[in-house]
Amino acid sequence: MPQRINKTLLQVVDKKAEWAALACQALLHEVNLTPKPGLVDRANNGAHRDMTLQHFYRSTEAISPWFSRFMAEGETSCQQPAVEVLRRLRPLGMGCESDMFTATGGVNTHKGTVFSMGLLCCGLGRLHRLGRAITATSLCQQVALFCQGMVEKELSRLPAPPLQTAGQRLFHLHGLTGARGEAQSGFATVLNLSLPFYQRLMAQGRGQEHALSQTLLLLMSLNADTNVVSRGGMTGLMWLQARACEVLHQCQQRSAIPLLQDFDKQCITRNLSPGGSADLLILTWFLAQFPE
Repeated sequence: MPQRINKTLLQVVDKKAEWAALACQALLHEVNLTPKPGLVDRANNGAHRDMTLQHFYRSTEAISPWFSRFMAEGETSCQQPAVEVLRRLRPLGMGCESDMFTATGGVNTHKGTVFSMGLLCCGLGRLHRLGRAITATSLCQQVALFCQGMVEKELSRLPAPPLQTAGQRLFHLHGLTGARGEAQSGFATVLNLSLPFYQRLMAQGRGQEHALSQTLLLLMSLNADTNVVSRGGMTGLMWLQARACEVLHQCQQRSAIPLLQDFDKQCITRNLSPGGSADLLILTWFLAQFPE
């Protein structure tokens, strides 16, 4: 009997390690994708003056150990109401962010990803402990349950300056819900749009680099990216979305690399970086590892 128990425990540990490794791979696939308009990649630093590829590598190494901790919290709280889970996750998220900032010297490389991947990893742990099917859909449903009412609670009630966050200001100025809105929806943009698009390209044998690159363009054309609005206002967002749509269409007739390189130069000139879309691309690749 002890041998059977130990074997079962080993399988659980191996599974969690496998999922944590996938989360780490998702971050690396995104940052290594080149070229990426306005974003840090292997060719340049995009529209960023404060971060490099090495910052992202150090950040990934620092936050990766936390993925299994988020899963463990999902297991521990599996009998708690889903709406209570977010409160329990916050201290872990803050600890993970602290390690990220320590590793990068204060540069915000993955704050959005800590939030979204932390939620998904927690969902993994919860579903696994409850013995439920783990798919992209079931994981996103868990996140939506965790984040019920988040936009109302955290964005609608605007505190006095200087306590306002960038997300709160953009919500009140433009109605943008950002990462919180995506999480509350169960990452609907990913689940309903970018994930099927990416899976279709992969099924066609286009290759992962091409599929990720085209999926990023799709996300940039659709996502109301608060990172872009923070830098270029709504005018900058509308330009970026329209240009991404044009480039995505042009890539069907011409080589994608020169088009993306030109788009990158334009984003750098305009100081626009679609970091929110990059975060969603990370989730797209990660959720693709959990087919229905």
